[in-house]
Amino acid sequence: MSARILVVEDEEALTTLLRYNLDAEGYDVETVARGDDADTRLKERIPDLIVLDWMLPGLSGIELCRRLRARPETKQLPIIMLTARGEESERVRGLATGADDYIVKPFSVPELLARVKGLLRRASPERLATVLAYGDIELDRDKRRVARSGRPIDLGPTEYRLLEFFLEHPGRVFSREQLLDSVWGRDIYIDERTVDVHIGRLRKLLNPGREQDPIRTVRGAGYALDDRFAAKAE
Repeated sequence: MSARILVVEDEEALTTLLRYNLDAEGYDVETVARGDDADTRLKERIPDLIVLDWMLPGLSGIELCRRLRARPETKQLPIIMLTARGEESERVRGLATGADDYIVKPFSVPELLARVKGLLRRASPERLATVLAYGDIELDRDKRRVARSGRPIDLGPTEYRLLEFFLEHPGRVFSREQLLDSVWGRDIYIDERTVDVHIGRLRKLLNPGREQDPIRTVRGAGYALDDRFAAKAE
């Protein structure tokens, strides 16, 4: 799964430049031009990293950063602040508000991309890992191969993406809606029950015998990669 990056920037030309270059690096990019719209968007879906402009209409980047750091679900969200203010006092203010990094305009695109990659590596190393492993399940992204206890498992494209997503967030419970947004994408309309069908297929492929089921159904909430599975598989 590609890391999801939200760009909050009101300069259209800069937004286009950032989207083009981040897309080229393989990231899943979404853009918002207003701070208040970004605040609403972040309550619905949390990205892996935010590129946030200091000065925004509706709600300033500084205030949005403060709000994000005050919420438990976004307290650790990586934030790169963009600003035309280069004074040391302003840098200190931006970092003190909770930004993880601070880049002054105009900036070098390769430098920004390097900082994005470095911050993602520190915050979510599983996003950049070539091999994801949990318990006796191993997924090799480069070879597009999955194995359990060394036995190859042939997964379809959707089941592969589902497993990859679960392996990136072991133990966390996701609703059907969250899985649809993250695995299928927000721009595609699919009935939520489709998730149940593909979860069922993934389970059958992972558990052909009497092996422990690594996927946990949480009644009324959704599905998760069972955090007890890794301990029992050791």
